[in-house]
Amino acid sequence: MKKIVLTGGGSAGHVTPNIALLPSLKDAGYEITYMGSYDGIEKKLIGDFDLPYVGISTGKFRRYLDLKNFTDPFRVIKGFSEARKFLKSYRPNAVFSKGGFVSVPVVRAAASLGIPCIIHESDMTPGLANRMCISAAKKVCCNFPETLQSLPGDKAVLTGSPIRAELAQGNKLAGLDMCGFSANKPVIMVIGGSLGAANVNKAVRQALPRLLTDFQVVHLCGKDKIDNLLLNTAGYKQFEYVKAELKDLFAMADLVISRAGANAICELLALKKPNILIPLPASSSRGDQLLNAKSFEAQGFSLVINEDDLTTEMLLDKVHELYFSRQTFRNAMNDSGQMDSIKTIMRLIEEVSLPEN
Repeated sequence: MKKIVLTGGGSAGHVTPNIALLPSLKDAGYEITYMGSYDGIEKKLIGDFDLPYVGISTGKFRRYLDLKNFTDPFRVIKGFSEARKFLKSYRPNAVFSKGGFVSVPVVRAAASLGIPCIIHESDMTPGLANRMCISAAKKVCCNFPETLQSLPGDKAVLTGSPIRAELAQGNKLAGLDMCGFSANKPVIMVIGGSLGAANVNKAVRQALPRLLTDFQVVHLCGKDKIDNLLLNTAGYKQFEYVKAELKDLFAMADLVISRAGANAICELLALKKPNILIPLPASSSRGDQLLNAKSFEAQGFSLVINEDDLTTEMLLDKVHELYFSRQTFRNAMNDSGQMDSIKTIMRLIEEVSLPEN
């Protein structure tokens, strides 16, 4: 049997594209093992798929002063040793990495053993972890045409992001029942990411009294970010995070308010959901979400609000603007065309894989 190791973690965005590949990898006859951090979100997400999971030590590469900058390199070195020991014994045909800092020791260890690696960069510009892996990779997949300019020409492949097929198979009535919502009032879905988005959460909750006049709101607010004072608010339902039920929430959503992480916006595009993007500001990120949002806005897929400019009035104005012109946004997304990212990535995996043992 062919073997492949998947890696990536630190946030759901570094895991869900790997999950989207699972059915095709299984159909192609691959035995799959997932490698991530000891107790990261990737371990929790992969736990539902009955896959062998190998945990390794990992550290974060920070651009700012922090005492952990002195200890984390040792954790990365330990992770490299742990990954290399497993890979040397397991001998996979290939490694596919979706990024995040846990992927660095895995990819570098695989390359040291001659195991071919494919990495995927979701954002417009490669993140630090992926930049540390590019030299060790056989191929580098990306989502945006602009990204090709930042990658080695002999490695770069424009693939798009793998999207879970089941997201398009949701049941609207199941979503309404899950939230206790009416079928006679439009629904806004707010997604702050797996770790939540404090400023977005705050703005949405401040706007609730007026939003709930015209809409119902389902709010994926992040771990430990549920507002207990709003638990019994009619037309407003909060979840820290959802898994299998996400497809049903998408099916019932008329509009989506979201961060601008690349995987999230690719899902919105694939599902043709009119959306408002509130990207992470440059002050608290490397600016990748700002570039992602700018690209989607230019293509007519999204309205964008800069977090630094976010007010209750602006949010309300943008929601109503989006709702009344929602078909225009759907038309733009329908006309965009979709690359078959899973098929393209599977072809690359087959091309680079070592012969079966």
